[in-house]
Amino acid sequence: MHAFSYASRTTQGARHYQEDMAKIWADGRVSATSTKGLSVSDGHKNAASQVVAVLADGMGGHAGGDLASQMVCDTFLDVFTKNNGGVSECLLQALNDSNEALAKRVKSEPMLSGMGSTLVGVSFGTHGLHWVSVGDSLLLLFRRGEIAHLNEDHSLAPELDRLAAAGKITVEEARQDPRRHMLRSAVTGDDMELIDRSRKALELEVDDYVILASDGLHTLEENEVQRVISAYSNDGTDAVAGALIRAVEAMRDPHQDNATVVVVRVMDEGKLS
Repeated sequence: MHAFSYASRTTQGARHYQEDMAKIWADGRVSATSTKGLSVSDGHKNAASQVVAVLADGMGGHAGGDLASQMVCDTFLDVFTKNNGGVSECLLQALNDSNEALAKRVKSEPMLSGMGSTLVGVSFGTHGLHWVSVGDSLLLLFRRGEIAHLNEDHSLAPELDRLAAAGKITVEEARQDPRRHMLRSAVTGDDMELIDRSRKALELEVDDYVILASDGLHTLEENEVQRVISAYSNDGTDAVAGALIRAVEAMRDPHQDNATVVVVRVMDEGKLS
């Protein structure tokens, strides 16, 4: 049997407001990121047998983006944790209800039109790992020193990279294209054109790390993300989450977006005592 430890950290970056939100449900307890971030250290008292994590990156300006990410996270956790169906189906229902919640809010307050959010929701338990996502927030798996992307990127970045690979534009043009971070799908209350979801559970191994992150983490190259996780993996989730955000801040990007990470570590429940 596995247990799961978790931590989260966030930075506002160079923005004057925070539109990221992350919440974690662990055996009935809910924790949310704040300006300083959530910190839960490894150990028996803080390990959970079931964890649901959701991360949202809002858009639509200070009021709209902040409200959208908050609503999406709250609705997602509320719906998922009260649903008794299959995990994959429950994740999809939670996503759809979150989208509907935004639609109702915009209908009642038209001034909020244009607000929306990305969403990545992940369930950890005896079934393994299931996820659902819309937008460009990241879901990464770190296993035995290697890193892998689990979910699809619904921004224009993959399309531009494919054009570069086909020789239709240069790699530099793809990287510098101002449309690179435009979203092809998001949670806005309208139809979601693209939804990524796991069709079957991903089996987890002890000492796997799973990272949920907003696109502010893209300030770091993938090999740097891998290096940071490797360097701090023996120290637990709080150390990894803190190191990732410190690495983002150390880049001193004058246009740094909000960056938020949720870090979940798979542990051997039998060794927790």
